[in-house]
Amino acid sequence: MTRPRCALIRFSRRPRRSTRRATVTIPPRDLSDKAQRHPEKAHRADSESPRKPAWIRVKAPGSPGYAQTREIIRAHKLSTVCEEAGCPNVGECWSQGHATMMIMGEICTRGCTFCNVATGKPQTLDAFEPARVADAVAKLGLNHVVITSVDRDDLGDGGAEHFAQTIRAIRRKRPDATIEVLTPDFLKCRPEALETVVAARPDVFNHNLETVPGLYPEVRPGARYFA
Repeated sequence: MTRPRCALIRFSRRPRRSTRRATVTIPPRDLSDKAQRHPEKAHRADSESPRKPAWIRVKAPGSPGYAQTREIIRAHKLSTVCEEAGCPNVGECWSQGHATMMIMGEICTRGCTFCNVATGKPQTLDAFEPARVADAVAKLGLNHVVITSVDRDDLGDGGAEHFAQTIRAIRRKRPDATIEVLTPDFLKCRPEALETVVAARPDVFNHNLETVPGLYPEVRPGARYFA
């Protein structure tokens, strides 16, 4: 009986693993892309928007008044809630020289689910912004000014002093104009933050509650219902 031949098995060394890590470059976020501002709202079956009725549609902005307002806003490097919140009435309001200024930057420290403003880490406050707002108000010839802002939980006073400086700057530049402010809740700030804004004597003081208390954890995380 013939014995079977033994097969010769060769073992090769396992290739060494590279200790070098691959570097992936992530491009900066384009905050102009609405879907990137709140990705949790994009590509969801329950967030599909039905076709709007004819009576709710608006024309694309393009009037001379709109262009003039836009030019003044751009020249003064200002943010407006009209643009940052994606308001569909921007063409109508800007054509009449009306605009709601949004101070303290265009990045908010909160992530309210109803809002289109970008969420993230804001930059430092611009000390020259109050003067630019006042100058823009004068050039637009506004008789009534509305000032709002992003939430700035990164600041000790929530930006209250910046609000006050903006109010005083407008008073000096446009003394006959009435000033309306729409402030954050100053929830995570020093107790005297609210008094700082009130002491600047705006003509109208607003704060939006937005929804009922039971929906706050979902709609306004990080905020509190004030009644």
